[in-house]
Amino acid sequence: MNKEELVQEVARKTKMSQKQVAEILTYTISTIEKTVAKGKKVTLVGFGTFEPRKRAARIGRNPQTGKELKIAAKTVPAFSAGKKFKELVAKK
Repeated sequence: MNKEELVQEVARKTKMSQKQVAEILTYTISTIEKTVAKGKKVTLVGFGTFEPRKRAARIGRNPQTGKELKIAAKTVPAFSAGKKFKELVAKK
């Protein structure tokens, strides 16, 4: 399911216009992105947690040449599924 299909489904179930649902979804995603970019967590109970995670610097290898190279430390976004979400997926 892509964003457009999600908007259509939510609009159908809530009887809201697709434009309203698209705006809400866009603002929700934007807020999550900005919050995680600031180094904070966003927890949606039952669904999951979005958070920044630090990756340590490490030595990697170029697969074409085999030559070692340094990979810098960085912070990446991460998602951890909540208990309810995990249980729902595990049933399938």
